[in-house]
Amino acid sequence: MKWSEKAWDAINPIYRKTLKLPFIQELIAGTLERDRFVFYIQQDSLYLADYGKVLSAIASKLTNPEHIEAFIGFAGESISVENDLHKMLFAELKADKKQTASPSCLLYTSYLLRQLNAPVEVMAAAVLPCFRIYKEVGDYILKHQAKGHNPYQAWIDAYGGDEFTESVKKAGGICDELAERSTEEQRNLMTEAFVTCSKMEWMFWESAYNMEQWKI
Repeated sequence: MKWSEKAWDAINPIYRKTLKLPFIQELIAGTLERDRFVFYIQQDSLYLADYGKVLSAIASKLTNPEHIEAFIGFAGESISVENDLHKMLFAELKADKKQTASPSCLLYTSYLLRQLNAPVEVMAAAVLPCFRIYKEVGDYILKHQAKGHNPYQAWIDAYGGDEFTESVKKAGGICDELAERSTEEQRNLMTEAFVTCSKMEWMFWESAYNMEQWKI
């Protein structure tokens, strides 16, 4: 079994709990309150700014030209989401982009940025949940969403369509190749990073639904 398959098995309970989150269920129904979705997009913009930095850093540490090209492309895609999808959503929702990072957002981005000092295979494993979980959640929403108009269809289509699938396959494949050349200890560190970031994906959506604020 490939490393990515074992890692997915390890976080399957987390993924199942993610699907049950009110944020996801109300996205499916198209009933999610506007303010909650706006809060999510604001936090996602802050997240992607740091996520893109980590993707670029991974590209700089890789040695395989195809892998380097792929991660440069991933970094460009994160910028594209910020410049295109988020810009459109902010305009449609008449929302202000400016926002302070929530505790959960800051925890997630801080953890990712800390991986800049980790071996490249661990860095790649840490960013993989954002690929794989978003793809799986997007497909799930497309399959189960209520018929008729959904005010969040643009977001759903961005992560549940075929275009995103290729990026997910590339990212997972690169992680598998890195894992094959790694020691058992290194693979365990990869899995640990993958599991941790999968938990933070759950936290990110939950915090968006709760519109999480600093207590003081």
